[in-house]
Amino acid sequence: MPSDPANPFADFELISVYSRADALRDGVLIDLSDLARQAGFRIPLAVTEAVYRSYLDPSPELANEGQSFAGRAWDLLQILRFAAAVYTDRSEIHFKVLFVLSPGCPPEPVPLKALCHPGDNGEPILTVLLPNED
Repeated sequence: MPSDPANPFADFELISVYSRADALRDGVLIDLSDLARQAGFRIPLAVTEAVYRSYLDPSPELANEGQSFAGRAWDLLQILRFAAAVYTDRSEIHFKVLFVLSPGCPPEPVPLKALCHPGDNGEPILTVLLPNED
C-alpha cells in the first residue's frame, strides 16, 4: 500500500522529467502563444515539430505561390478557435484545416488534434498535434 493513497507513485523516485519548457527549448514544441493571443486564445499554445514542419512551414515552392508561415498558422488558429467554441466540454478536439500541400494544387483537408492539458505548473495550455502523436 502506498504511503499516500491519493498518489500511488508517491513512494517512487523520479529518474527524469521532460517538461514543456524543455520541449519548447529543444524545438520539440513550437510556441505560437503570441499569434494565438492575437487570434483570441487566452492560454499558451504550441504545435509539435511535426505539425510545424509538415504544414506550417511552407516549402520554397509554396512560398513562391504566396504561402507563408503566418498565413498558414493563422488559418490553423482560426479553425481551432471555431472548433473549440463548438466542443467546449472536451479536452481533446479533432479538427481539419485546409492547407495547400503541393504547388499548383488546391487546398486539402489535414486532420489535426488539440489537447487542453496542464502545463509544467498545472496551468491550462493547448498543444496542437498530428492525430497519431501523443
